[in-house]
Amino acid sequence: MHLVLEVDDSLGTLTPEARAAGIDQAEQVLRTRIDEFGVEEPLIQKSGAERLIVELAGISDPERARDIIQQAAFLEFKLVEVAALSEQQLARVDRAIVTSIGVDSLRALGRDVAGPTGDLAEVLFGGAEAGDSLASDSTAVADSAETAVQAEEAPNLRPFSSLLRIGGDAPGTYLVAEEDVETARMFLSMDAVQNALPRNLSLQWGNDRESQAARNYRRLFTLVDEAFMTGEYLEDAQAQRDPQFNQAIVNFQFNRAGGRLFSRFTGANVGEYLAIVLDGEVMSAPVIRDRIGASGQIEMTGAPIEEARDLALVLRAGALTTPLRIMEERTVGPSLGQDSIEQGEVAGIIGLVLVLVIMIGYYRMAGFLSIIALSVYLLLVMGGMAGMGATLTLPGIAGLILSVGMAVDANVLIFERIREELAAGRATRTAVDEGFGHALSAIVDANVTTLITALILFQFGTGPVRGFAVTLSIGIIASFFSAIYVTRTFFLLYLQGRKASDPISI
Repeated sequence: MHLVLEVDDSLGTLTPEARAAGIDQAEQVLRTRIDEFGVEEPLIQKSGAERLIVELAGISDPERARDIIQQAAFLEFKLVEVAALSEQQLARVDRAIVTSIGVDSLRALGRDVAGPTGDLAEVLFGGAEAGDSLASDSTAVADSAETAVQAEEAPNLRPFSSLLRIGGDAPGTYLVAEEDVETARMFLSMDAVQNALPRNLSLQWGNDRESQAARNYRRLFTLVDEAFMTGEYLEDAQAQRDPQFNQAIVNFQFNRAGGRLFSRFTGANVGEYLAIVLDGEVMSAPVIRDRIGASGQIEMTGAPIEEARDLALVLRAGALTTPLRIMEERTVGPSLGQDSIEQGEVAGIIGLVLVLVIMIGYYRMAGFLSIIALSVYLLLVMGGMAGMGATLTLPGIAGLILSVGMAVDANVLIFERIREELAAGRATRTAVDEGFGHALSAIVDANVTTLITALILFQFGTGPVRGFAVTLSIGIIASFFSAIYVTRTFFLLYLQGRKASDPISI
């Protein structure tokens, strides 16, 4: 999966410096998120000053990965304004819509709905049905250049409030029929509507859908506009199932400063409703029964546990300060790399045959024993990688080949020292013992220094570098074990039953 991302500045309000800073912050956040997501050897790098390239190998659920990458994860805590908007405030919003887009546009949308003359309850409960009739007096208005005049002439048009129904047992909320949500979103996105709302209040959508009387609704919350707290104090988030209601939830934990702030605010607002807002949508709005300490809970009504885990993941990784949009997306199938795989297999087989021929041809029986030890070494490496859940990719193959070379080199060191001992007139068994003993320090030096290098690469490297470091580290440990213990064991078995003066094939 190959993605090209850039900061979503559709409104054109960000400076080049702000977009570049957003990309820098997004690189750090996405790296943390993807590492926690479990993708092996992801590639995340900047392209120019304002773009980010993300390459994820072996993704089985691209849609889920895309959601994790794009989710802003901006967490806010706000109070719900339990008193619904007054009739005058809703009328002001309606007038702002009529003034902004005109009666003709409302008629095209089917929203030139005339308001009744009753009280507010009648307005809100009877709006949907009344919306089916068109205001007869609005047809007299035709010229869009006189929109403001039209609004004055048609004061009873209520395109927005006719979409709302009082939210039942949740004070300060409205229900909007599912088929009207997009229209309501469009109205709420208008600057004139935002200016018409009370200065300290905002209307924000709930995350879940509700069914009432065979109709589906989305809940619209009236919130105090200013958040008393954001996710900057978040220290940890974990997903689990609520044992009482069996629904997915996300438990979160604040740091010490956040816990004090949260406790102080909730203690002062017992009995009020607390809205937990993520990326502009209200995830839940429980009533504050008592002072709440450093931990809280997000209810994921109707969501699968995987969605709760993804939310916990992005909360732990931190929020994106600016949203990202996907400029380019490509998926590369495994068949496209078939040629490289086949060439790699041929190169591996040729290299292995050459090692076999050289080791057996030069060291004879000792070389054959080293080949058997090398087979044990490969078994240990593959088992270690499987145990760690590591994926063998091209950088990993490079690390594996390097560690194979070190394993062969260790055997060469041992065999040469045995040859020196034999040339010095030592008995066979003594020469073997001395050969392993004298070669040990050189093998330890080479393996330890390379292992330290691999650990540094793993700690400070990213993506393919970390994959190379993982394979190399496992290979070095297996190489050391096979050279010192496995090869020596095979040598001792080979020497069994032989006299001390008998020659050995080396």
